[in-house]
Amino acid sequence: MTLRKVVSGVPLVLLTLTMVSSFVAKEDFLELISAANRWILVHFGWLYALAALSGLILLGLVYFSPIGRIRLGGPEARPILGKASWFSVALCTTIAVGILFWATAEPLYHFRNPPEGTGIREGSPEASTFAMSTLFLHWTFIPYSIYTLTALVFALSFYQLKQPFRIGSLLVPLVGAERAHQISPWVDSLSLFSLVAGMAASMGAGLLTLSGGIQLLFPDSSAAGNTGWMALALTLTFVGSAILGLRRGIRILSHLNIAGFALVVAWFLVFGPMGKVWQSLGGSLADFVLHLVPRSQAIGMERSWAEDWTLFYWANWLAWTPISALFLGKLGVGYDVRTFIRFNLVYPALFSLAWMFLFGGISLHTDTAQAGSLFQLLEAKGPESIVFALIGQLPLPALVGGAYFVLVFLSFVTAADSNTSAMSSLSMSESVAQTEEAAPWVKLAWGCLIGLTAWVMVRQSGIDGVRMASNLGGFPALFLFVGVIAGMIRMLFRGKH
Repeated sequence: MTLRKVVSGVPLVLLTLTMVSSFVAKEDFLELISAANRWILVHFGWLYALAALSGLILLGLVYFSPIGRIRLGGPEARPILGKASWFSVALCTTIAVGILFWATAEPLYHFRNPPEGTGIREGSPEASTFAMSTLFLHWTFIPYSIYTLTALVFALSFYQLKQPFRIGSLLVPLVGAERAHQISPWVDSLSLFSLVAGMAASMGAGLLTLSGGIQLLFPDSSAAGNTGWMALALTLTFVGSAILGLRRGIRILSHLNIAGFALVVAWFLVFGPMGKVWQSLGGSLADFVLHLVPRSQAIGMERSWAEDWTLFYWANWLAWTPISALFLGKLGVGYDVRTFIRFNLVYPALFSLAWMFLFGGISLHTDTAQAGSLFQLLEAKGPESIVFALIGQLPLPALVGGAYFVLVFLSFVTAADSNTSAMSSLSMSESVAQTEEAAPWVKLAWGCLIGLTAWVMVRQSGIDGVRMASNLGGFPALFLFVGVIAGMIRMLFRGKH
């Protein structure tokens, strides 16, 4: 196999220029990238919101349509993974590292600073309900629907229409095979840029969480040094796992992640203040369902708040989506479309909802009971400090904190190695068969680029840099997702599959 020079070269040049600029002229670079982010959200925020909600609605229609009965790969196709492994990989290769970082910190922002236009008073019971329902909005059905719809369209193109392992194949249902193949190199190139930016943002969040854990265990350590060493360790680990391949590296890590999630949940359920938290579940769920549509579209609230939170998240999920779709779509062989939707959308979203309720609820209850102490810590030391502060109030804080540290590490590694495998295969010139893996040196090169980008963004601009990288990465992916929606609608109503 030989390298696709245009596909690999364009994102490499763009990312190299970005990193060099951030070092040479940091202030000018941050001002420029901030202006670019503002322009994107002001002019295209409505499209992010509309596309995100449309994807969820469309999957509901597909599930109950004749397309739902299609067996991916044909009647004789056999699955690559069993259902337990499939669920583990689908959950852990998408937003798992995000829930570890934001579950305890994000609701505090919404609780203490609800958006204008809602009539909600900060710190009130209504603010608590709003914070939890917003957490559900940002981390459950809509983000997983973005991944699932794109992965499903790729799976139908790859397995049923016999299209190549290329992101451009996502557009075959809309524009036809010939035109899709013509524009495929540029679509693949922009998607690689989107994913590296999105993965760098996710890795940045992971680095901040890991740095917070090290600071808790070793208060005298250097934060800057911590992020550097952690970036190196993460990069080497996820590249090594990617080189091992799906059945050895990624599958094993996914199972370890699920076991880690279960242990952490059990510890907080047994020793956390769950008595008061359970009482809020019904109200939070009802508020989530009632306001799903208007809040997903940023209706009735302060625009700048929506740009900082809801639209930021839609952009972040979109940045990961094109490459993740190739990986997740490939795993669907041997299962019908309805099963595909359940295992990529419904079950992971329900898991994420339960996780967010548990940890977000404990965070809000603790902050209220302790007169805003967690929010004060949030403002003083950043979002990465909150989960470790909560762990510090439970039995065996050093042991549990260390276990959580390992879980964050493994969660990012699991997400990164699967996408590194997909983007490495995409970089090669030959069509990729179902079991084919890219050369190890290609995986190593992409992995190092992701790690370096994440470290630079965190080092130069902290959490703001992480958020801006997400927005920039999601912008080109937005238009591809719109094409995916249009293609799925065409298949749905014209019965083409």
